[in-house]
Amino acid sequence: MITRKKISKLIFTAVLFAGTSAFSVLHAGELVLEGVYKGENLYVENPYSPVGVGFCVSEVLVNGRTTTDEINSSFFEIDLSIYNFRYGALLKIVIRHREGCKPRVLNPEVLTPESTFEIKTISIDKDGFINWSTIKEHGSLPFVIEQYRWNKWIRIGSVKGRGTGGLNRYRYPVEFHSGNNKFRIKQVGSSNKPRYSQSVEYLSNIPEITFVPGNGGKTSTHIYFSGRTRYEIYDYYGKLVKTGTENDVDVSKLKPGTYFLNYDNKTEIFTKK
Repeated sequence: MITRKKISKLIFTAVLFAGTSAFSVLHAGELVLEGVYKGENLYVENPYSPVGVGFCVSEVLVNGRTTTDEINSSFFEIDLSIYNFRYGALLKIVIRHREGCKPRVLNPEVLTPESTFEIKTISIDKDGFINWSTIKEHGSLPFVIEQYRWNKWIRIGSVKGRGTGGLNRYRYPVEFHSGNNKFRIKQVGSSNKPRYSQSVEYLSNIPEITFVPGNGGKTSTHIYFSGRTRYEIYDYYGKLVKTGTENDVDVSKLKPGTYFLNYDNKTEIFTKK
């Protein structure tokens, strides 16, 4: 026998389930943007919901707080000025949307930090690490470590910046070639214009690397280096065809012809038979 108490419980369960299902449909997906506040607002293109009722976006949160912006239109503005954020404050924007559609933020670059770091110290130690410290960072951006080889600057790694204005210290392992080595730090912010540290040099006692078959020589299968080295191989037309850090390189699959070989701190040529 079904009692009144059981009926009430069934009704409550049904209502609770229906509410949970509605919430799941309402928030079928999330678009998340993270960055820093730079005094500008975000603009969102908001398509119609595919079910034919209302618009795609169902809710917008700024640092966990639901906004009061009018989102029921084809385009709307996320007004960040009302929160009284300090310049450079960390932001997390969550745009919840319905299933089968996706909004588009028209100007996400306004959240990208600017590169403002200043180098306090930079050095290379004998253990093979570049060490640097900074001040005046406003927002977390990656620091790219570059090494000067083969008459160009090449990327060898990156470290995520802490983004705080006080003193920040960083360390990254580097590979030396024979002779004088040169390194620098680069960072690119919202303007897409890179900022560089001054370069720092280190004189290595690593023996000079040679290779077989030697400059201008011919080979059909392998190149053998006298020690482990970073290398690049370019074809006659300047296309990069192979790169890595090895003691020997299998070139058996390269087409016959003349190739340019960057290795150690020099550039030479070889012929693939």
